[in-house]
Amino acid sequence: MSNTPGQDTGRIGVWFIGARGSVATTAVVGAAAVGAGLVPPTGMVSELPEFVGAGLSPLARLVFGGHDVVTTSLTKRAEQLADAGVFSPALLPAVSRALQVAELEVRLGATPSQSGGPQEALAASLSDSMTTFRERNRLSQVVVVNVSSTEPPVPLRRAHQSVDALEQALATRPDILPTSSLYAYAALRAGCAYVDFTPSPGIRLPALRQLAHQRRLPYAGSDGKTGETLVRAALAPMFTHRALRVRSWSGTNLLGGGDGATLAEPDAAASKNASKRSGLTAMLGDQVQGRTHIDYVPSMGEQKTAWDHIAFEGFLGTPMTMQFTWQGVDSALAAPLVLDLARFLARARQLGATGPQDQLAFFFKDPIRANRSAGEHRLVTQFETLRAWYRGGRS
Repeated sequence: MSNTPGQDTGRIGVWFIGARGSVATTAVVGAAAVGAGLVPPTGMVSELPEFVGAGLSPLARLVFGGHDVVTTSLTKRAEQLADAGVFSPALLPAVSRALQVAELEVRLGATPSQSGGPQEALAASLSDSMTTFRERNRLSQVVVVNVSSTEPPVPLRRAHQSVDALEQALATRPDILPTSSLYAYAALRAGCAYVDFTPSPGIRLPALRQLAHQRRLPYAGSDGKTGETLVRAALAPMFTHRALRVRSWSGTNLLGGGDGATLAEPDAAASKNASKRSGLTAMLGDQVQGRTHIDYVPSMGEQKTAWDHIAFEGFLGTPMTMQFTWQGVDSALAAPLVLDLARFLARARQLGATGPQDQLAFFFKDPIRANRSAGEHRLVTQFETLRAWYRGGRS
């Protein structure tokens, strides 16, 4: 189907890849609770006074659906998250209807082993789910958001270089695209804007970026900046602006939950670590020593802890150190950003935007940009870019 949005009802669809996971479930709960005035919009950038009048869709006008390979219902998953301390159990009765409505729109997703035949048929099935979701709910448009498990990096193949080569391969090959990129392809074919909230390959492949331009669709990514990297993006400029030489920056991450289990796999952790390190390298240079380690601690549940040690050099070569500890609940940090991104990207499309949205770099560890050489990772500068975009496009 073409990229023409559905009927102009003012309602925006948010289609999650990983729709029954912690982040998506928390986002559905949060949209219902904030939209009903039950809780304040803490953690939502799009609700800051700076963006009043930006033409963003109200939370009550968002309609949720998605793909997932697990069968635990959204209602049950919300109960589990409430028990884990992600949000208050007192919210559950008030948001139960919203969870039930979203559950009706969740479809069986694709798995890496689900093949046997050419991927073209599977992509068409995924795309059809997104298209019928838009039509059935009379949505103005749909934003697809990937919040599924992190995938390992993939080697760039010849078929990944252009749309024509990719579609020829899809018609004959069962494994030409990793699962995240298959979803991205399906979303673009369905005429949907796309957000990569994970460091998976997703829409980064050249052929998919080319397809987005052909379809005149906006996209953003990748890897949501929720905790440790958020602090790094604020602190690293402090050292450079004060002419202090950073010698090493090392970090250790402890986390439980599904994300921790996924990142216990070395190949998946490689994608995450590369994304987490990219900002530091851009801001401080590649001479800074140190690594980031990710350890899976099942008993932590939905909690995560990050500890960073920074060694730097001051005037006359004086050695100094700084340490910080960040403790948080990952899905409660990520969910408001997912809602922000869906609203901002939908607005960008309404304004005619196409391709990677540089103004949304503020939300990502390793932002996809129109011009890779123009990368900006300083948090305050990224926020000012977002505000400048809003001022230029507000109604």
